[in-house]
Amino acid sequence: MKARVLAGAATAAVFTLLQVLPAHALTTVSQGHVDAVDVDWTGSALTLDLRDGTVTPNVDRDPADVVLNAVSASRTTVPSGSAYSFLGTPGSAVWILPQTQVSNIVWPGFNTEGVPSGALQGNSVSVKLVSVTGPAQVSLYTTSSLGTPTIWFDSGNGLPDTRAIAINTHAHANWAFEAAGTYTLTFEATGTTAAGAAVTTGQKTYTFTVQP
Repeated sequence: MKARVLAGAATAAVFTLLQVLPAHALTTVSQGHVDAVDVDWTGSALTLDLRDGTVTPNVDRDPADVVLNAVSASRTTVPSGSAYSFLGTPGSAVWILPQTQVSNIVWPGFNTEGVPSGALQGNSVSVKLVSVTGPAQVSLYTTSSLGTPTIWFDSGNGLPDTRAIAINTHAHANWAFEAAGTYTLTFEATGTTAAGAAVTTGQKTYTFTVQP
């Protein structure tokens, strides 16, 4: 009887481990260019994936299969001035995946070049940051040549946030994380076809790991 109990416990432990482990290996990207939010038009469907530009040829990946890693070198401090108050207290730590490419830091962008002209009304898509989970707030913003920020998405003042992005766009923003740890960001892209039908990519979840 005792042997049977031990065998049963071992089987249960293996089963539990299999439930915890991912079904396949994840791809971790710690540096180089990716179009994190890559919106395409496939047949008659709007799709959302992550285009990995760190490999040749580039590969479209399911966001659920990728971990974007903000390395320690992405850590900086919140600038002074009220315009940057959405990032926290001036001088406090913040991790930024930057708008302009920096060596050895991942450079995530937005891409709608895969949507042909005329497929959607207004030749634009609406990109929505649906939710964020993690140890602190997350914001995406651009910075002008004069250093003035324009906020695209900010979990600190409530979500969802939505931004219209024209087709044939390849753009970058600053991705700011206010503490080290693991974050999940859920995005969705929507539009209206030329015939008037609403289309959506469905919600896609992205994982970011932020190193101290």
